[in-house]
Amino acid sequence: MHEIVYDIAMVWMVGLLCLCIVQAVRERSTLARILALDTLTLVLIALMVLYSTTTGKGYYIDAAILLALLSFVSTVGAARYHSERRIF
Repeated sequence: MHEIVYDIAMVWMVGLLCLCIVQAVRERSTLARILALDTLTLVLIALMVLYSTTTGKGYYIDAAILLALLSFVSTVGAARYHSERRIF
C-alpha cells in the first residue's frame, strides 16, 4: 500500500516539476520567473526527500537541505538585485 502512495506522489511531483519548468520559460516578468524558479527548486527538494524516504538513502536529504539553503539565498539575492540593482 505504501508503494502505491509513494508512486502516486512521485508522479504528482514530476508533473508539478514539468509545470514549473513551463511556467519559468513562458513568463515575461523577471519577478514571475524568479518565483517560478523558486517554486521549481521547492518541488525538486520535495522529490529528493520523497526519493530518500523510498530508497532509504540519507544523503539525498543532505543534498535537499543544501539545495534549500542555496535556493533561499539565491532567491533573496535575485529579488533584491531586481528591486535595487545591487545585492548588498
